[in-house]
Amino acid sequence: MDLDVLNMFVIAGGTLAIPILAFVASFLLWPSALIRIYYWYWRRALGMQVRYAHYDDYQFCYSYRGRPGYRPSILMLHGFSAHKDMWLSIVKFLPNNLHLVCVDMPGHEGTTRSDLDDYSISGQAKRIHQFVECIKLNRRPFHLVGTSMGGNVAGVYAAQYPEDICSLTLICPAGLPSTTDSKFIKQLRELQESKCMERIPLIPSTPEEMADMLKLCSYVRFKVPQQILQGLVDVRIPHNEFYRKLFLEIVDEKSRHSLHENMSKIKAPTQVIWGKQDQVLDVSGASVLASAIPDCHVYILENCGHSVVVERPRKTANLILEFLALLHSVDNKKKQA
Repeated sequence: MDLDVLNMFVIAGGTLAIPILAFVASFLLWPSALIRIYYWYWRRALGMQVRYAHYDDYQFCYSYRGRPGYRPSILMLHGFSAHKDMWLSIVKFLPNNLHLVCVDMPGHEGTTRSDLDDYSISGQAKRIHQFVECIKLNRRPFHLVGTSMGGNVAGVYAAQYPEDICSLTLICPAGLPSTTDSKFIKQLRELQESKCMERIPLIPSTPEEMADMLKLCSYVRFKVPQQILQGLVDVRIPHNEFYRKLFLEIVDEKSRHSLHENMSKIKAPTQVIWGKQDQVLDVSGASVLASAIPDCHVYILENCGHSVVVERPRKTANLILEFLALLHSVDNKKKQA
């Protein structure tokens, strides 16, 4: 073989080997870094831009895509111990011309964390209202989406700031009493009785506990490699002390049934989406909301657990779009009447 050609193959092989070795090293040694890169790439691929907003000395971190238009903007509130990027699986199936905003909830990811802050559900709703005012999202009524803890906050927000929103989507929301105890609630009761609240199932500190949490939250059984489980734990461990404090705050009497206490005040058209096999928050909560909110549309997803956003992203995105289209059609009929 010609020496120049041989050298070309050696150089080409070396060029390809470097990123491959870097990927393997990251996967084996720094899986948490790989997870962060993954989210960064996904945001970039979907056109989501990260920005910061300030209310006095308080910082909100959020991502957005598109600009306000004739259709309502959509604000998304994530669940306990998650972050704004959890919505990317839904964003993938939403039109590019929709104005989307995903904010890190108080104390999470890039949003300010302070020991002096009020992390009750009502306190979080007030903070989200400050964020909305900061970015002037409420110049026109917007559609509010919340899941789990974020669903609790979204429902309270809709009740307390009705002029801000035109419609509401609650996905497996917390904050409701249940006639049937979920697997998670039973585990919590056992922990409380044994006074072992350091081992909260939603706050894993080992790969094994992370695997157990994923099984608890999902009906679909994802096969997650050990290194990825380790990476997920590594990302969370520095925040676990805060997560414990927050968890105890939102299950306290002040916040435990916040959505239930406020649901009769919700006047906006409301959509409820719930996984039928939810082991964290029992699906019976959907009928509680349906009986209290006048214009409530309930969708129960078969073969789906608590992590609706991850398990059924396309279906969830389509349900939200169909709901918004239905409301738009109703508005047009009212205008023509």
